[in-house]
Amino acid sequence: MVSHDGTPYRFDPGALCLELLPTGGPGALARYEVLHEPADLVAWAARSRLPEGLEVAVSESEVRRVREVRDALLLLLTADRAHGRPQRPEHLDALNEAAAEPPLVSRLTPDGTRAWAPGATGTHLLSTVARDAIDLFSGPHAQRVRECAAHDCRLLFVDTSRPGRRRWCAMEHCGNREKVRAHRARGRLTES
Repeated sequence: MVSHDGTPYRFDPGALCLELLPTGGPGALARYEVLHEPADLVAWAARSRLPEGLEVAVSESEVRRVREVRDALLLLLTADRAHGRPQRPEHLDALNEAAAEPPLVSRLTPDGTRAWAPGATGTHLLSTVARDAIDLFSGPHAQRVRECAAHDCRLLFVDTSRPGRRRWCAMEHCGNREKVRAHRARGRLTES
């Protein structure tokens, strides 16, 4: 990821489905949209936690579908789960419909490494992401999906820390900024 001032930092959300969320979103998040054409989705897949070597053919309609499911996933997490509201059926339907499609297929090569089966499409990619979301929401870390505690950051991540107290998307980015902000505030209080 790249900070507001252009400094790169490492952000690991802990799940494939959460890696898709910073690519844009509904409403005000539309200004951050990066999935405009098939090449954008292919580039995202290459940067994702999926193993290397995936060659995926993506159509314009598949890009639109990925954006729709991403938006539903984002609303499930931020509007519904985070605020304890019942999950909206239309968001669940979008996720479940995407997961019902065939996922990406991996295969074992003669040298013992993992490779992707040929013929991968944007629909296969989306199904894999949707299945990852279902596994996350129904698995042991379902209650550990968090939003960064920084006042100006909305990145979501899985808190896999042992005590379950992770607060920041990345300590070297938001965590550090918030600690500096708190330190300066304490300094102003002692000066007063």
